Parts: sequence; structure tokens; C-alpha cells
Amino acid sequence: MTDKITFITGGSRGLGRSMALKLAAQGIGVVFTYAGNKQAAETTLADIAAQGGTAAALQLDQTDPAQIASLPDRLRTTLRDTFGRDTIDHIVNNAGTGHWALFSDTTEDQLDDLYAVHVKGPFLLTQALLPMIEDGGKIVMISSGLARFALPGYSAYAAMKGAVEVLTRYLAKELGARHISVNTVAPGAIETDFGGGTVRDNPEVNRMVADHTALGRAGLPDDIGGAVAALLSGETRWITAQRIEISGGQSI
Repeated sequence: MTDKITFITGGSRGLGRSMALKLAAQGIGVVFTYAGNKQAAETTLADIAAQGGTAAALQLDQTDPAQIASLPDRLRTTLRDTFGRDTIDHIVNNAGTGHWALFSDTTEDQLDDLYAVHVKGPFLLTQALLPMIEDGGKIVMISSGLARFALPGYSAYAAMKGAVEVLTRYLAKELGARHISVNTVAPGAIETDFGGGTVRDNPEVNRMVADHTALGRAGLPDDIGGAVAALLSGETRWITAQRIEISGGQSI
């Protein structure tokens, strides 16, 4: 039986998958959500099991408040069946979608979609799971380097991540009495299928990122997964209300 359990949204692919694998490799139990790609979720579960870890997956559309409202009951059942307990130690609000459009071309519907995924969803989900997280637990919110440096076409997406960073500080303040630490992790440009896989699949974009990064390359999923695992599993309980950028020194 694992001593700690982490709940991760969007854990079947990309950064969330790397987080799940890295945490499981350290003996931390994992429950992750996936939006619709059940095969990817099953692959991640199999890979965790192959390295000796324990994990479970739940389908969740975090833009649907009704699904979030029913999540605690579903999660308790999964926790009891998989781990023999009904609480968690960590929450990672990782699930998200990419978006590129110039400010002048961004539509109201696009703004609403981004808000639902990146702000409203994590807000309501964390609120719903607060009774289930142990005192002394840890919460990680995912932002972006784009909330610090500006690239044309990302104004709406970055604005949502700016809201996430403010929310992080308020959660840290309000949950401090329970000794729950809350931090933001802000990845730089990473080679995943996020945003259509541009950083990974477009050599010109990849070179541009590398040229503007102190460590000389674009990021990889394990750069983020390993850092989040270290933040959750390490002696980091005195770190809270912080924005931790993991970008290899992009645009400094």
C-alpha cells in the first residue's frame, strides 16, 4: 500500500502522463483523469503497472460542473477499491488545451472555452476535493511561461494562466491553516502534442525555442514531470504561494 496518493487531471498524455509515471516510480499512488482518449489512459495505467506502481483512471470533462460535482463520490469509490482509503494527499490541476489567435481575432466563444478549462474547472474541482485532501497536503496549479513573457497570439491563453497564478496565492493564504501548500508550476515550451504539436514537430519553431532558451533546447515532458514529482514528494512543505517556472531559462 502506498503512503501518499496524488490526483492529477489530464494524466493520460503529455505532461500529466510524465507526472503520473514519475510519481508512481517513487511509490506514490496516482489517480488521474482523462477527457476522452481511453486508450491513452489504459496505456498509461499499463506503463505504471509495468514499473511496479499503482494507479487508477477516471473519465472527466472538467468543463462540466455536474461532472465535477459528482467527482468526489466517484473518486472515493476508486480510492477505496484501489488503495483502501478515501483521501488524497496531492492535487495537480494539469488538464488544459492550447489556443492560438491574435487578440483582434479572438472570439467570445474561444474566451469562454479557455475560461472553462483553465480557470473555472480547476477552481470548482479543487473546491470539490478540499474535504478529501489531507491536512499538510500539497496542491500544484499549472500555468505557463507565457504568463511572464509575451508571444503574439497567446493573449487569451496567457490571461487565463495569469488568473491561475493569482488563484494560487489566494489558495495558499486560505488553506495555510490546514498546512496545505499551494504552488504554481509554469512550463516553458515543451515537446508534446499540446497546441497541435508545434514545438515538437515544427523544426523551425523548435530551433527558435532552443535559441531563446539558456539551456539550449526545447523542454521535454520529463523535465516537467520530474520537477512536479520532486515538488510533491520532496521536503518542500515550506514552499507555498510560489510561481516556479520550469523553462530551461526561456526568454530571460
